Amino acid sequence: MNIPVTRPFLPPYEAYERLLQGIWQRGWLTNHGPLVSELEMSLKETLNIDHLLYVTNGTVALQIAIRALGLTGEVITTPFSYVATTSSLVWEHCQPVMADIDPETLNISPEQIEAAITPRTSGILATHVFGNPCKVQEIQDIARRHNLKVIYDAAHAFGVKHKGQSLLSHGDIATCSFHATKLFHTVEGGSVNTPDPELLRRMALLRNFGHASQTEFDGIGINGKNSEFHAAMGLSNLPHVPDIIEARRQISERYRNRLEGAPLRFQRIELETDYNPAYFPVVFEDEATLLTVLTQLNQHGIFPRRYFYPSLSTLSYVGTQHTPVADNIALRVACLPLYHNLSLEEVDLICRLIKRAIRYGG
Repeated sequence: MNIPVTRPFLPPYEAYERLLQGIWQRGWLTNHGPLVSELEMSLKETLNIDHLLYVTNGTVALQIAIRALGLTGEVITTPFSYVATTSSLVWEHCQPVMADIDPETLNISPEQIEAAITPRTSGILATHVFGNPCKVQEIQDIARRHNLKVIYDAAHAFGVKHKGQSLLSHGDIATCSFHATKLFHTVEGGSVNTPDPELLRRMALLRNFGHASQTEFDGIGINGKNSEFHAAMGLSNLPHVPDIIEARRQISERYRNRLEGAPLRFQRIELETDYNPAYFPVVFEDEATLLTVLTQLNQHGIFPRRYFYPSLSTLSYVGTQHTPVADNIALRVACLPLYHNLSLEEVDLICRLIKRAIRYGG
């Protein structure tokens, strides 16, 4: 038996093959082909957002967003996210300033954001951690008072709605990841989303070397495009997203029911949220317990993952940061296996092993 933390969903092969046949017939492999255009339109309709660009991956999406908004100097961000959130800022010559997190939601604290603002602050880069909405209204109010730009790393937030509205509609720009580990994927891929048509135009130029036409350039750009083959995978996967989310919801509920009463806790999801069960994080009482549980599960061929560890405050290239809550949570949290075809019997086994490891020390 081998139960990884996640398994990619793959659509029926025939559905993907039909789209591949069209690629072969057209000979149009990249550079804004018809499948990329179709995927962008389908995603806007599915997610109920006005503007979206399909890009190479979620990291390039962040870099394009940072560059499009002209962020410089200090950018306030979270220490509890994947490393790309921080490294993208450093890559774009910004200084990450870590604001601590709420220990229940695991998202960046608006109060800590406000406390971290200085005259050098140009923006806020917040993550909807594991797809859980940030305090979007409070963050927007802070940004408005201090004239700051807001980017949301929404890598985990595909399909999430908050107060009836797509979570991707918040901020100046929201970015998404369509990596193979995500509940919707295009093997590799990502998107940038914005309510501002002018920002969209700017990001479209940044995505394609700055090309305004075949012979004219409007500023600097990179190769942030994606291919017809990746778009074909996305188009093949997209119709299955409701079933994928429902399967993950049932698995998550099973985890909650089976682990109820155990000395651990779950992430608190914001109210009025239509959540996407992107991950199933568990916070243990201490790191020793976490390590005992991981050892027990690994011995049985079960492989959770320590998302997110270590705290990004500890990265050598971000300077001294003070985020005791995030640093402590990072030592105690792990994501349990969660994917569309994980059986409820396997969930029951995982839960029994977790409770046994906690009770008897492995």
